[in-house]
Amino acid sequence: MSALAVEEVPPPASLYVHFPFCSHRCHYCDFAVHRTDEPPFEAWLECIVRELESWFRRAGWVRPQPLDSVFVGGGTPSLMGDRMGRLAEALHRGFVLDRDPVEWTAESNPASLDADVARSWRDAGVNRLSVGVQSFDDDVLRWLGRLHDADGARRALVAARSAGFENLNADLIFGLPSPIERDWRAEVESVLEAGVTHVSTYGLTAEAQTPLGRRVSSGDVSMVGGEGYAAEYLSVVEALESAGFLLYEVSNFALPGCECLHNWHYWDGAPYLGIGPSAHSFLGGRRVWNVSRWEAYRELLEGGHGPVEGHELLGAGESQLERLWLALRTAQGIAAGDPLTRSIV
Repeated sequence: MSALAVEEVPPPASLYVHFPFCSHRCHYCDFAVHRTDEPPFEAWLECIVRELESWFRRAGWVRPQPLDSVFVGGGTPSLMGDRMGRLAEALHRGFVLDRDPVEWTAESNPASLDADVARSWRDAGVNRLSVGVQSFDDDVLRWLGRLHDADGARRALVAARSAGFENLNADLIFGLPSPIERDWRAEVESVLEAGVTHVSTYGLTAEAQTPLGRRVSSGDVSMVGGEGYAAEYLSVVEALESAGFLLYEVSNFALPGCECLHNWHYWDGAPYLGIGPSAHSFLGGRRVWNVSRWEAYRELLEGGHGPVEGHELLGAGESQLERLWLALRTAQGIAAGDPLTRSIV
C-alpha cells in the first residue's frame, strides 16, 4: 500500500464513481469487476462515503464543492436498480450536483435497464445515460458473451428516451474476427434509428487474461487484420457524419452540443477525483489509483485505511507529452505554433 499526502491538493472539476459489480463477465472484459448476482449495495455505498470523507478531511476541501461533471461507471451500475437516489444523497454531502449545467452520466446494461430504473435515475439527478449496446446482431452478442439480445438493446434505449433522457449514448464494438459475419453498416443505422445523441465506438481487443485472449493465444481465434479494422472504423465515421454527428475524439461521435464533458476533462488535463475500486484520480499533477479488487477495497476502508494502491507525480516533460498525445486524440488537436509542440520536438 502506498502512502499519499493529500494536503493542499486542489479540488476536482469532475468526479468518477466506480460500481464494480456484474452478474456476468463478458468474454472480452478486462475491467475491474466483481461477479455477483446480488451486489452488496449498502456495503459499497458505505465505502464510497468513507472514501469521500477521507478526501475532504485530508485535503481540506470546503463543502459543498462545485463540480462540472459526475460519471458513474462499472461494472454494471444499472444493477443498483432504483437506488441511484441513495448515491445522490451521499454525493450531495460534499458536492453541488443540482446547479446548471452539471453533467451527470451513468452507465447501464440493456439487460438491467428498464423504464422504472431509468425514471428513478432521472429523478435522482442523472441527466446523461450511456447504454452498453455493443451490437444489434444476436449472433454477435452471443459471441461477445453479452446478456441481452438486439430487441433488449432497443427496449433499453426506448425506456431511456421515455424517461426523459435527451442526452443518450450507445456503445458499439467493431473489429470482430473476420469469420464472424455481421452487417456493420446496418447496426450503425439501428443505433441512429434509436434516437441517440452520442455514439462511442470501440475496437475489440484481446486482453491476455480474458476468455477471448486465451482463445487468441491458443490459435482458436484470429483477430481482424488492419485493413478490416480500418474499413469498419471508416464506415462508421462516414455513416455517423452523414447523420450530422461530429467525430470529436477518435472513439466518440456526438450531435452538436452533446459532446461528453466528463471525457473532455480527461483529455484537457482538468483535475478529477475517482472513487471506488480501481478508480483513478488526477489532482495537482499527481496521478492516484485505488486497489482493484472489491474485497481488498472494502477491507481497507472498513479497517480505517485508505484504498490507494499507488501514485505518481508527473514531471514537466511527462505532463507536456501527455497533454500533446491526448490533444491529438481530439478533433480540436493542438495548434502547430503552440509552444508545447516546439518544446517537445
